[in-house]
Amino acid sequence: MGILQNKIDFSMIITVKNANPNGDPLNGNRPRENYGYGEISDVCLKRKIRNRLQDMGEKIFVQSDDRCDDGFDSLRERAENNEALNKYAKGKNTDRDKYAKAACEEWIDVRSFGQVFAFKSSISVGVRGPVTIQQAVSVDPIDIISMQITKSVNGESGSESKSSDTMGSKHFVDFGLYVVNGSINCQLAEKTGFTDEDSEKIKEALMTLFENDCSAARPEGSMEVCKLYWWKHNCKTPANSSAKIHRQLKISLKDGIIRPKSIDDYDIMLDQLDNVTPEIYDFV
Repeated sequence: MGILQNKIDFSMIITVKNANPNGDPLNGNRPRENYGYGEISDVCLKRKIRNRLQDMGEKIFVQSDDRCDDGFDSLRERAENNEALNKYAKGKNTDRDKYAKAACEEWIDVRSFGQVFAFKSSISVGVRGPVTIQQAVSVDPIDIISMQITKSVNGESGSESKSSDTMGSKHFVDFGLYVVNGSINCQLAEKTGFTDEDSEKIKEALMTLFENDCSAARPEGSMEVCKLYWWKHNCKTPANSSAKIHRQLKISLKDGIIRPKSIDDYDIMLDQLDNVTPEIYDFV
């Protein structure tokens, strides 16, 4: 497949039940919210996409520590030990265009999301990626439940008697329905070498976003991708803006529902625009 020639917009519906989708470290790791509406940061979503691409066998530059598969413990070390990049890394005399091209060819997350290569070795190269994702926002205000927990085992050996229980807190969203919007830009795809095949891999990663992502905060099955809307336009610069495309998805509570408990409590409608019809993937 060649370089992407058709702009892509997408929207995704996610449900959260008894889980912490994205803790806020500045607020006791409580689920992120803004005036009562739940949020999942774009950084969190891109981390999950990277993890899924890595599970699919793709080479990833920005790897999390617990998923490192090449033995390098920093971005600088990963870049400096790459033969393709070393050809053009010459400090202040680095050929930035060739360096960026080599990085894009090497790692799918670089040619998708972009990357800033700024290390102490005086290398400073920026890559703008074609794939942009907005933060996820809940359709309605969320209820955050706080639960007191205890630890009743000794953390250190050598104590003559058992230590007293350690108190703590666990926070989770009772139920929330979140919407994520994103786009893939053709002009930037040309610069990074992002292809139609890459777009299909991004789509697959979105559809399986929460596989291999379970934890104590997000038990298996507590977070679910319910629907994915994938608009592939017939040109690089369509008449309808991404904002207008994303507004076609309309979600509201069904009559009589005050406190939603599942996606079935919502009416989900999609308006149609001329010249573009989305592929709809329904996982409910």
